[in-house]
Amino acid sequence: MELKDLLVSSYDYKLPEELIAKYPVSPRDSAKLLVYDRKKDRIIHTVFRNILDFVGDKRFVFNNTKVIKARIYGKKETGGKIELLLNRPFEDKFLVYIRGKVKKGSVLYFDEGLEAKVVELLEDGSRVVEFFQNGKKLEFLELVKILESIGHIPLPPYIKRSDEKLDEREYQTVFAKKEGAVAAPTASLHFTSELLDKIQKKAYLTLHVGAGTFKPVEVDDIREHKMHSEYFEIPPLTAKILDSKEEIVAVGTTSTRTIEYYARTKKLKGECDLFLNPLNPPIRVNHLLTNFHLPKSTLIMLVASFIGREKTLEIYKEAIKNRYRFYSYGDAMLII
Repeated sequence: MELKDLLVSSYDYKLPEELIAKYPVSPRDSAKLLVYDRKKDRIIHTVFRNILDFVGDKRFVFNNTKVIKARIYGKKETGGKIELLLNRPFEDKFLVYIRGKVKKGSVLYFDEGLEAKVVELLEDGSRVVEFFQNGKKLEFLELVKILESIGHIPLPPYIKRSDEKLDEREYQTVFAKKEGAVAAPTASLHFTSELLDKIQKKAYLTLHVGAGTFKPVEVDDIREHKMHSEYFEIPPLTAKILDSKEEIVAVGTTSTRTIEYYARTKKLKGECDLFLNPLNPPIRVNHLLTNFHLPKSTLIMLVASFIGREKTLEIYKEAIKNRYRFYSYGDAMLII
């Protein structure tokens, strides 16, 4: 471990703007796949649909969270426009991000009679609100039903375009089941139903990806970073697999963090706030499938927890040279 490995600035790299994927490829499994073989210290360039050639019949663990239409547009009491991004339920209220100035006690108005009352302003920039429709306070699933009608798919900020009809389909995994995420578990977006059917051994868990996944690391030393937390659930059948010695391919950083949190705590549900980095490497996941992540993010540090910072940056450089597409709608990387 070098001093450099502790500095957030050491996880930086330069990415040409045109390599940020604005749209997904079609079909999903035609994305590029960079395979890094740790034993042979070798990089292989291939196509995603060939993934099983590299992992054989190992167990895949997927995150079956479902992205909700978490972005809504409305008006303040003054008539001024407002944009609200639902982050997650919070006790019997909701944590949200609001673009536009609001005060405690403000009421925001949306289509279909939906109203949001601002209950608290938090220091991290998020807001606590209660949602109402026709005077009735809403619970999460009631709210999700309304959002399905009036909301927008919450594309990540770096995609720099408005959501379109295709995003309702493409920014969702083919096995999405449990509503609650405001960002997709993007490594899973490459799987088609046909490819999924070819995988003999699968297991599922749920981690509802929150907006915190895009939050920049605002400290200089990674040891001082406070990780955001996200709600997770692990079914008993999946826990049994995690407790075995079976080799696991974690599909995405969200599955990885959930598995590793379970390996350390044995909790089947709750709040996962695990920060994997070279100081805190994995103890259970054998192989990682992931996309290419933002510079200086906790996600690139998670990749470095498997293969080290220098090797991570070397692989990213290789991916850039070979014109891989980056971020949520981009290409994939497999560490075996």
